[in-house]
Amino acid sequence: MKNYLMKNNCSNYDLFDAFDNFFAPAFFERKSDIRANVKETDNGYEFSFAMPGFKKDEISVSLENGYLDVSGKKENKEENSKNGYLRREITETCERSFYVGDRVKTDDVKAKYENGILELFVPKEVPEAPASKFIAIE
Repeated sequence: MKNYLMKNNCSNYDLFDAFDNFFAPAFFERKSDIRANVKETDNGYEFSFAMPGFKKDEISVSLENGYLDVSGKKENKEENSKNGYLRREITETCERSFYVGDRVKTDDVKAKYENGILELFVPKEVPEAPASKFIAIE
């Protein structure tokens, strides 16, 4: 993808993030990046995100300020479960962001989730034609 910035949640750590993560409850929350394939076509970009184990309602896709954000959050909070657990609190979260351009609208993005794969189609950003300075003569 030419001139498109890809960032994920692990690439922008600073010293304070490392300090906070050292004291984070590692046993109760697992945070990871979503693996993604990005394919350029003539009309746009096809994204495929591997999100096995997530249900459709646990996945969020948003477009804001030119960034396409994909995230998933799975919570297993229950007490006295049938599986013999007295308490389950393990949470799994993942997220990924791609810069797709300021002119892309949410209505233009198509999404489909099936068999643990989230597929998105984002049309290419079409540059606006410069306003004509000339007046057509009839």
